[in-house]
Amino acid sequence: MKKAMLLALVLFAATLISAEGLTESTDDMLTVYAYDSFSGDWGPAAKLLPAFEEETGIKVNLVGAGDAVEMVSRLELEGENTEADVILGVTDDFAYRVYPYLEAYDSPYLDVIDEELVFDPEHRLLPFDYGTFAFVWDSECGLEKPQSLADLTKPEYRNKIILIDPRTSSVGLGLLLWTYNIYGDGEEFEAWWRAMKDNALTIADGWSSAYGLFTEGEAPIVLSYTTSPVYHVMNENTTRYQTLVFQEGHEAQIEAIGIVKGTEHRAEAEKFIDFILSEGQLDTAIANSMYPVNTSLELPDAFNYAPQPEKIFRSGDTSPETVEALQEKWISIMTE
Repeated sequence: MKKAMLLALVLFAATLISAEGLTESTDDMLTVYAYDSFSGDWGPAAKLLPAFEEETGIKVNLVGAGDAVEMVSRLELEGENTEADVILGVTDDFAYRVYPYLEAYDSPYLDVIDEELVFDPEHRLLPFDYGTFAFVWDSECGLEKPQSLADLTKPEYRNKIILIDPRTSSVGLGLLLWTYNIYGDGEEFEAWWRAMKDNALTIADGWSSAYGLFTEGEAPIVLSYTTSPVYHVMNENTTRYQTLVFQEGHEAQIEAIGIVKGTEHRAEAEKFIDFILSEGQLDTAIANSMYPVNTSLELPDAFNYAPQPEKIFRSGDTSPETVEALQEKWISIMTE
């Protein structure tokens, strides 16, 4: 027993030393909170961070903080005690939640961003890419191609669709707002979601896990973006996976980056944001399969396989009160 206790104390002390060492090693580094698909092996970070560090000499401690909603929740929970200097991947639909934790920054690259994409006039959040939500379809699945949100509720799509949780994912929240803009928040809205309880194979916690299940062949339809086929064209030379464009309209979303209030690395944070809005734009657009905000860029031909819907709803135009009410209604429907 004494040996076991001694071993436990040694391991505990080693953990403290290791943790202390880690803290010391990141004191002079810029800590960036980012959503998982940005910071993962196939995300933009793998190429962007080495380029930024080589160009500026600034070391970056990138923290994968879950999906976008989880990342914001983490910053709220940590508050003034957060280690984050920059938060990357906040979307316009729930940007209101992070404004109290951010400092304004008038980047010189605001001049090359389309004014319609700058949703925060105080520049606490600066857009770096944007996209439009859509369902992506495996054209080799043998099913009839759905033509509308209503089509997705048909019996032939039972267990054929992968959805994403709006409580943990900005993509899942995007679908919630999309159905609200099509059906309102009454009986039609509730009927659509009740039907989808049968047709959804699963409700993933985030986009990465959902799209992974889709490409593994678990289901032929997944919630994603109109730009998702770009990845498959560029990296797999295939047009098998296609965007479903519905005439009733689609929900658009803007991703943004901001400087955390009270950071001791303000100058480094500004340089990082400027890099993301300039040299980092093309790599981010390609890796994320999203549209860049920098209007001076020329995109690869593969983006021709990302159809632009004629009718667009803006996620950021929905009030915070409506967003919260819709989430509560969704939870109620799904837990009946």
